[in-house]
Amino acid sequence: MEVKRVFDLLQNYVEKYPDQKTALAGKKNGQWVHYSIQDYIEHTNALSYALMELGIEKGDKVAMILTNRPEWNMLDMAISQIGAINVPVYPTISEEDYRYILGDCDAKMVIIDGLSVMNKVTNILPDAPNVKLVYTMVNREKYPYFDQLLQMGREHPHAEELEARKAAVDEMECATIIYTSGTTGTPKGVMLSHHNLMNQFKNFCQTPSPWSKRAFSFLPVCHAYERALVYMYHYLGMSIYYAESLATIASDMREVRPTMMCAVPRVLERFYDAIYQSGKKQKGIARAIFFWALRLGERYKIESEHRNWFYDFKLGIADKLVYSKIRQGIGADNFDIIVSGAAAISQKIAGFFSAIKMPVFEGYGLTETSPVITVSNRNPHGREVGYVGQPLPGVEVKIAENGEIICRGHNVMMGYYKKPELTQEVIDADGWFHTGDMGEFNQYNQLRITGRIKSLFKTSGGKYINPDVIEAKFSSSKLIEQILVVGENQKFAGALIIPNFAELKAWCSKEKIAYTTNEEMIKNPEVLKCYAKEVNEMNKGLGETEKIKKHVLLADEWSIANGLLTPTLKAKRKVITAKYKDVIEKMFA
Repeated sequence: MEVKRVFDLLQNYVEKYPDQKTALAGKKNGQWVHYSIQDYIEHTNALSYALMELGIEKGDKVAMILTNRPEWNMLDMAISQIGAINVPVYPTISEEDYRYILGDCDAKMVIIDGLSVMNKVTNILPDAPNVKLVYTMVNREKYPYFDQLLQMGREHPHAEELEARKAAVDEMECATIIYTSGTTGTPKGVMLSHHNLMNQFKNFCQTPSPWSKRAFSFLPVCHAYERALVYMYHYLGMSIYYAESLATIASDMREVRPTMMCAVPRVLERFYDAIYQSGKKQKGIARAIFFWALRLGERYKIESEHRNWFYDFKLGIADKLVYSKIRQGIGADNFDIIVSGAAAISQKIAGFFSAIKMPVFEGYGLTETSPVITVSNRNPHGREVGYVGQPLPGVEVKIAENGEIICRGHNVMMGYYKKPELTQEVIDADGWFHTGDMGEFNQYNQLRITGRIKSLFKTSGGKYINPDVIEAKFSSSKLIEQILVVGENQKFAGALIIPNFAELKAWCSKEKIAYTTNEEMIKNPEVLKCYAKEVNEMNKGLGETEKIKKHVLLADEWSIANGLLTPTLKAKRKVITAKYKDVIEKMFA
C-alpha cells in the first residue's frame, strides 16, 4: 500500500513485516515490555475508540506531554486515525510555557506523564478553559489514567466509525502542531500535514542498511527530528527500543545491542568522554595502545581516497585491539549508523565514531521543514565531516544573496498556527522558506552550515563575528563544558565559559592542586592560568577579530530546567546574555 497518512504506517507494517516479533519496546519497573505489530494495532484502535467515546472530533487538538515510551506511538496513531491533531509537548518546559501552549493550540484533551508535569498542568488549567479532559499515564489518584482509557475503548468499540474517520483524513490536512523550542521569543505552533511528515522518511529511508533492524531511541520523540526517524523505523519494519531515561542510556544500550540510533553532538561528546576516561584507567602498554588508537580514529577521513593504505592498515590493527572492545562495551558490536543533527559536530568526534564502525550521518533542518532539508547518504561523496549532506529528493535548496539557506518542497510547513503574519515573514510569495541559517555548498552539492544570521554581531570596529563557528571550535576542548561568545559593539570578542569540572578535577589532581568547590576553583590562580593557556590554544586558526581576547569562568550550569537551554540543548543566547549582563559589562569595562 502507499503510505500517505501517519496511520498508514501501521497497515504497511503488518503487510510487509507481519513476523517482526517486536515493533515497540519500553521498560516498566526495570523490565523490557515488548509489543508486536498486532499488539500495537490493537492498542491503537482501542485508544481511538476511547477518544471517540469521549467526544474527540476531527480537527480537535490532543496535547501529549509524555516521555519516550511505546504508548507515545500508540496515542499518536490513535489521534491521527480519527482525524484529530496531535500536539506533542516537552515534559521539561516551564509552567508558563504550558500555559501559553495549551491555550494557544486550543487543546481539548491533555495526556500527561510525571508528577511534576501533572502539578504544572493542574496549576494552569484555570487559564485554559478549552481543556476539557486530562489523563495521566499512571494512576495518580487525581485524574483518569491510561489503562482506563484503554479499557474504555475495548468496552466501547466503534469499528465502523473508525473506518469512516480514517477514510475521511486527507494527506494534505494538518496531522500535528509542534511548538518550536524557541531560542528567542514566544514558541510558535508549526503545523505539519500528513504529506509533510510522510515524505520525509521516504526520501532518506535508504540511508540505513537493509539488515539494520533494531533502533534505540532516547532523544525526545516529541521533537520533529527524532519523530521523523521513528516514522522511518516504522516504514522499514524496525524494532524500536526506548531508553528508560537519559540516566540509563548506557545500560539500556548494552541490553538492546541496537543497529542504529539518533543522537545530538553533545550526547556523542559524552560518549567519547566516557571512552576517554576508561582509557585513563588502563596502565602500561595497554594504555599506550588505547590512546594511540583514539588519536588514530580522530584523524579518520570518510572517503577512502583521502586515506592511504598504511593508515587503513593501522586502523585494522586498532580495530582488533581497541575499537572492537569499545563497541562491545557500549552495546554497539553489530552497528550500522548514528544519525546526528540539531547542532554541528566536531571533526574529531565524527571521525572517531566513524573510525570505530559507528559511522555518523549528519542531517540538517528545522521543525518548520518537517524537519529534514539535507542529510548524508551512502552515495559517493554523500557524506563528509563538517557538511550536513545533500538536499532531500523533492526539496530545492539554494543560498540567497545575503548568504541565507532557503528551501521549498514537500517538507515546508503549512504555516504557524493562528499566526499568518509570522508565516509570511518566513515563507515568501514563491514558496521559499527562509531558514535564518547561513551556509554554502561544496562541489559535491554538500551543504555546510556557517552560522545563524541573527547570531552574527558586529564589533565596534565594524567587523562581523560569527559566534557559532568559534563556539564549535572551543567546544572540542576537554576542559570546556559550555561556552557563549559575546562582544556586540565591543572592541573584541569575549566568552562566558563553564568548565568541564570532571576534567578540571583530574587536571588539579595531576598538578597536585587541592580541589575544594567549583566556585572556589574558578578563582584559583593556577586554574585561571590553565584556562588562559587553553583559550590561547583554541584561538589558533581563528582570524584576528574572531579570537577570544577575554573570558570569564562560571560555576553555573546551563540546562533545560533553568531555562538557559532549549530542549534540544541549544543555548538561549538572549536569555544567557541577559542573565550575565553585569558579568559581560565588567569583562569589557
